[in-house]
Formats: sequence, C-alpha cells, structure tokens
Amino acid sequence: MNNINLKVTIGYKQILSIALPISASIILPQINFIINNIFLGSVNQQSLAAAGITGVYYLIFAVWGIGLNNGLQTLLSRRAGQDRVSEIGKLMAQSVRISFAMALFGVIITWFLVPVLLQHSLHNQEIIDKCIGFLRIRIFGLFFLYLYQMRNALLVSTNLSRYLFIGTAAEALVNVLFDYGLIKGRLGMPHLGFNGAAYASILAEFSGLLIIYLVIKAKKIDKQLQLFQFSGFDWVHSKLILIQSLPLIAQHAISIISWEYFYILVEHHGETALAVSNTMRNIFGFFGCFTWAFAATTNSMVSNIIGQNMHDKVPLLIRRIIHMSFGFSFIVFLMLNLFPGIFLAIYSQGDDFILQAIPVVRIVSAALLLMSISVVWFNAVIGTGNSKVSLIIEMICITGYCIYVYLVLEKFHLSIVWGWASEWIYWSVMLVSSYLFMKYRNWHKVI
Repeated sequence: MNNINLKVTIGYKQILSIALPISASIILPQINFIINNIFLGSVNQQSLAAAGITGVYYLIFAVWGIGLNNGLQTLLSRRAGQDRVSEIGKLMAQSVRISFAMALFGVIITWFLVPVLLQHSLHNQEIIDKCIGFLRIRIFGLFFLYLYQMRNALLVSTNLSRYLFIGTAAEALVNVLFDYGLIKGRLGMPHLGFNGAAYASILAEFSGLLIIYLVIKAKKIDKQLQLFQFSGFDWVHSKLILIQSLPLIAQHAISIISWEYFYILVEHHGETALAVSNTMRNIFGFFGCFTWAFAATTNSMVSNIIGQNMHDKVPLLIRRIIHMSFGFSFIVFLMLNLFPGIFLAIYSQGDDFILQAIPVVRIVSAALLLMSISVVWFNAVIGTGNSKVSLIIEMICITGYCIYVYLVLEKFHLSIVWGWASEWIYWSVMLVSSYLFMKYRNWHKVI
C-alpha cells in the first residue's frame, strides 16, 4: 500500500485533483445522452419527445446504483481515512451481490409493470409504444451499469479518481459509434431507429465496465486494495452497506420519480413542450456535471476527513468546495445566457422551437447557480454518514416540488417556463435544510 495514499487534505489543489477527473467521468455520459438525442431529433420530433420519457425512466433505476454507490463511497472513504485497507475489498464484494439483485428487480418491474403505468399516464399511443419497446431493451444495461458505477465509489474514495476518465472515454466512443450505426443503419449495421439507441447504450456500458476492470488489473489496484477476493455472503458488511445506502437509494429514486411525474405533466401540454423539456434536461445534465463532481468530492472528502478525526476542518472544507463549485457554475450561467441559441440549434428543431426554449434556458441556468451551492451542503450531510437525514431532506424538497408542478402545469395550465421554475424551489429548500443540519445538529458519527 506504499504507493497509494488513502488520506486527503483540505487544500484547493486536493479538491481539484479529485473533482476534475470526476467531472470528466460524468460529462462524457451526458455527451452520450445528448448525442443520442441529436440522432433521434434528426429522425423526428416524436422520437426526441419519447426519449425524454424513456431517459428519465431509466434514470430512476440508474440512480438506485448511484444511491448504492454513494453509500458505499462514504464507507470506503471512511475506511481509507482510518487506514483499514482490508475492509475495502470486503465491502466491494458484498456490493456486487447487492447490485445484481437490484438490476434483476429493475428488469422485472420494467417488463411487467411499466406498460400498464404508461398506458394510464400518457395520451399519445405512438409515444407509449415507442417507450415500451425501447425500455424493454434498455433496462438490461443495469447489470453492467451498476458494476461500472462502483468504480466511482472505489476510485474516488481511495484517492485514485485520475483513472475514472479511461473507462468513461471508452464508453463514450462505443456509444457514438453504435448510435450512428444502429439508429441510422450505417457502417453495415441494421437500421433500428429509436431502439438502436437502447442497444448502443448497453454496448457502451459493457465496454466501460470491461475497460475499467482491465485498468484496475493492469495497475495492480486489485492487489493493493485486496479486491476480487470473493468469499461467501457476508451479512455484517452487507448490512452495513444497506443501512448506509438504502436511504440514499430511496432518496435518489424519489427525486427522479418526481422528475418523471414532471415529464408526464409536461406531455399533457403537447409534443413540443415535451421536446423542449427534454433538451432542458440535457442542458441541466451536461452543464451540471461540474456541480455533481464537486458534490461527489464533498461526500468523499468529508467522510475521509472525519475518518482522520479532523472534524473541525469540515466547515472550512465545505466553504472551499462551494467557492469552486459556484465559480464553475457562474461561467456556465454566462455562456447559456449569452449564447442560448447555439446550444439549442444542435437539436435541428427550427426557429419556433428555439424561441420557445430560450426563456426556459434562462430559468434553468439560474437554477444551476443555486444547485452549485445546495448539492455541496447536501453531500456534506451524506458524507457524515447521516443518510437517513438526507432522505428526510429529500422528501421535504420533493413534496414542495410536486405540489408546485401540479398546481402550475395541471391545475392552472401555465407554460413550461413556470413549470421549470420548480427547480428554484427544490434547490432552495435543499440548501436551507442541509445548512441548518450541518450548522446546528450533532453530525459526528462513527460508521
């Protein structure tokens, strides 16, 4: 273990050394998603609209994995700060078993329950049929995605985030190649149209998983961290993972389910409104990558610092991460407001589409500024190990969010510009709740 330093400091250089590789690893999947939508938008607007529904639905299950691995990352970071290396491999082994069970559950739900839910929720039968066919293919990617996501928890928590980019870059290249080939029927591949994006994404997830496995073996990280020493089922470590992760899984699932609810309400306003909202999700996802990277950095570093018994340094660490997170987001805010048409033109939907989307871009860009602060405080709560508290905060945020979007979009039939203002409410409530907990509650916890 002499060549891996598991402990972190709280300097700006250390923060950037963790956050920037995470940013790269997050931003490439967002580029993949945008490329999917560019290809689908060139097919027709209906495909772009349907991609909004299917994308958010798959995200519900994808964030289960994020929740699992956020909890795992907190545990691994704590063990790294405590220099308890032997625990890292044991935690990883049990997480593999848990993730497989979660993926199987996601497949069963999608095949047998989703068709019923979509028939009762959406109005356009063609979009319903497209969504069902796509999701029954796409959902099998969960088996690869959950394992692939674990590389985030492992590499970030052990101060090896510099390797994140390698697997993500491979995933991005494979996704672009097969998107082009399978959606359009190019490069000798079958012309699958909308469903081609599903197959391309699964192949990309498998490729990313394979490459990062090879990197871990080549760099002998598996030996240094005692990985892949699979033993039998270990209830002690599995229980620890579940206690830490289940509130986070529930928290992420509730959050994305509310977003799917939002999209269902938007669909009632017409195909164009749904397509505009899908592009907003792309913008939010792509330009929010830096913010989410700093959020993941906060989770890991706070837990590591607590593991080193440096609790008094946590507030200073949070402030420094916020300075950097807000700075990146402010640059994005300026770009989006100065050149909104450039970002919207890539979807090839015409001038009317751009005119309808620009006011929403301005709402979303302001929400990104608020999010850049909120998620840091919120992930500080997660990093302390108080995942049940983070679930309570999420439920408070979502309750306000859902009430607002129902009243604005369904009750008063206001435009989607007002619907997207719900992001301001969501992030404001999260910021206040997380800050008050970290300021006034006893968050010193041993896990």
